[in-house]
Amino acid sequence: MIRKIVVLLAGIVCFTVAHSQTYVPLGDSSRIAFSIKNLGIKVNGSFSGLQGTITFDPNQPENSRFNVEIDAASVNTGNAKRDEHLRQEDFFDVKNYPKIKFVSTKVTAGGRAGTFFMEGILTIKDRSLPLSFPFTVTPTADGYRMEGTAGLRRKPFTVGKTSTISDKLTVSLNVLVKRA
Repeated sequence: MIRKIVVLLAGIVCFTVAHSQTYVPLGDSSRIAFSIKNLGIKVNGSFSGLQGTITFDPNQPENSRFNVEIDAASVNTGNAKRDEHLRQEDFFDVKNYPKIKFVSTKVTAGGRAGTFFMEGILTIKDRSLPLSFPFTVTPTADGYRMEGTAGLRRKPFTVGKTSTISDKLTVSLNVLVKRA
């Protein structure tokens, strides 16, 4: 009986692995953008160099896993002085915390074909907090394009020690992934 259970469990694992594919983000073709108000004026920026692994199965999203990170020093707002300030201790502190990381804890199907919902843990500096957001998936020749938008608060991550910048920002993801 125990042998049958072991064989059954092995079969389930093999079936899951066979249908879930592992992907890697294409850093040069992916964009992590943000928008925040400073003194009431909208400031846009982005990060580049997304890396990590993504296991994704659109037919069984509960088997999907995302483990990705970006280089915090890649922050780019189009203003070199501001970007250098954002890399300093009172913002991203890239010297001590070079990576911004996201690890999913749950992926579910959305209400329409190609839509999904992700929950996970976002780590910025020494703070790891839950983040959830909807995203869409469009098949490509060798993978998928994944797009989503999330609202985020900067203060719980101790990013920025000024009151001139809004606590709320919007993060937009446009990620191209290919089979690993």
